[in-house]
Amino acid sequence: MSNAPSPHRAPAIAKGDGSMVRVLVVDDEHSLTELLKMALRYEGWDVRTAGDGHTAVKVAREFRPDAIVLDIMLPDIDGLEVLQRVRAEGTETPVLFLTAKDSLDDRINGLTAGGDDYVTKPFSLEEVVARLRGLIRRSTLTLAQAKDPVLTVGDLTLDEDSYEVARAGTPIELTATEFELLRFLMRNPRRVLSKAQILDRVWSYDFGGKESVVELYISYLRKKVDAGREPMIHTVRGAGYMLKAVG
Repeated sequence: MSNAPSPHRAPAIAKGDGSMVRVLVVDDEHSLTELLKMALRYEGWDVRTAGDGHTAVKVAREFRPDAIVLDIMLPDIDGLEVLQRVRAEGTETPVLFLTAKDSLDDRINGLTAGGDDYVTKPFSLEEVVARLRGLIRRSTLTLAQAKDPVLTVGDLTLDEDSYEVARAGTPIELTATEFELLRFLMRNPRRVLSKAQILDRVWSYDFGGKESVVELYISYLRKKVDAGREPMIHTVRGAGYMLKAVG
């Protein structure tokens, strides 16, 4: 298992209200929980830990995490029981199971009990972080879309439900990849996003692509979003790209 998070950070995930993502890590191996806590705090997340099932249920009730990393084998009640108790209180918090077991039956039991993903020991911290990012991203995007599917930055609007984009009321036709890229920029207005961060979010963390593809798609977007208008998409030399409202 890797002992340090990767130096190549992916884009930080924040909730719709701007608050920190909260993660609960449950495992009776103290050294493991400390390593995970370090890696997840490096992501900018608020992390709590628990070493047994009863404590985990109590912390989950008080902390209201956005994701739970949950070992199946605990000293009192097992992880499946913990999950059932957490779910019984009405939460749909995504759960990533950790376990030394690697049989198909165990995978099925964990996922059918309400877990969302499954990692077997030994694992790399990078893998756990990547899996968690995927779970959190899907859950937070779902919540954000439920509140308001329309993103607005200045006179630029993007409807996540209808996939319609417009600037100053004029429709803009985008390909699926262009849409995802613009959505990521609009979810992070006035924030510099590196090419590596954009690759991670738009093309997924396991995409073996080159950063040149980001340059290409940024140029496509500029021709459609900024053509004949004051530019909203800016290059920050040596750092990445930023979208901000005009004025």
